Order: sequence, then C-alpha cells, then structure tokens
Amino acid sequence: MAAPSWRLGSTPAVPGAPPPVDSRAVRLPRLSWPLSPVPVVTKYFDAPETPYGAGHRGVDLAAVPGQEVLAADAGVVVFAGVVAGRPVMSVDHDGGLRTTYEPVQPSVAVGEQVYRGQVLGTVLAGHPGCAVAACLHWGVRRGDEYIDPLALTVEDGEYRLKPWGGGP
Repeated sequence: MAAPSWRLGSTPAVPGAPPPVDSRAVRLPRLSWPLSPVPVVTKYFDAPETPYGAGHRGVDLAAVPGQEVLAADAGVVVFAGVVAGRPVMSVDHDGGLRTTYEPVQPSVAVGEQVYRGQVLGTVLAGHPGCAVAACLHWGVRRGDEYIDPLALTVEDGEYRLKPWGGGP
C-alpha cells in the first residue's frame, strides 16, 4: 500500500482545488512604513466630518531633515510638485490607493514606476505644527475618501479582551 501524498495534520490535495492555506502563514500589512526605522507618530489621523471640513487627513511622522522617504508600496508616481506652497509627492497603487508625502524633495519623476521600499526623496524641514526637527505628513486615499494610514500598516493580530475588574 502506497503512503499518502500528504503529511499528518495537512489537508490532502484535491485535483483542481486550490492548495490548502497554512493558518500560520504571515500576512504582510497592505502598506509599509515610509520611514525607517518605524517612526514616532507626532499627530494622528482625524477624519473630517464633511468632505471639506476640518480634520487631519493623514499622520505626521517624526523625521530628521534629509531622511529618506520610502514608497509604501509598488506604484506609479503621479504627482511631484508644490501644493499650497509645500512640496508634495503622490503615488498611485493597485486597489485604488494613493499615498501622499510632504514635505519631500523628490528623487523620482512623475510617471516613474516605483517599488515598495524604494527611495522617493528626502524629508524637508518646515512642516507646520511639527514639534521635532522635521515631520513627514503621510496620507492615504481610496478614491475621494481619506483613510488612516496606520490602519493599513499594522498586521492583523489576535486580540483578547481583558475583564474590567476582578475577573480571571
């Protein structure tokens, strides 16, 4: 009798079926951090109540002037210019996401294909409200909707609720 073609604890292969999924597989976050090492967040995302309302449509990340800014994912540079007096870069990614970075001195050109982790440019000093030497404002949109970038950088994890008091 021939031994089965699968190991104990695995699912046998079924012709035409997709391979079994290993529940221990590591899931990568949708986006990687635009600075390395992982920076301190100096100001968090605050979604506006209306499309033109007040809010903070991204996060501010502590940096140093001249620090390299990295592409959060593979994509195409769609903008590198000045908006409201500030140098801004935007990259379009699969799935309808667009990341923005400011203030940045670009080292890539509009239309250029970039890969995850590629240097896009360097952080410039002068971001308004920054409490440290320099901050990178990092934003994400899907269509016209602004999304909290931190929600796309964190790996899914297992959460346990802790009792409020006195419980086991």
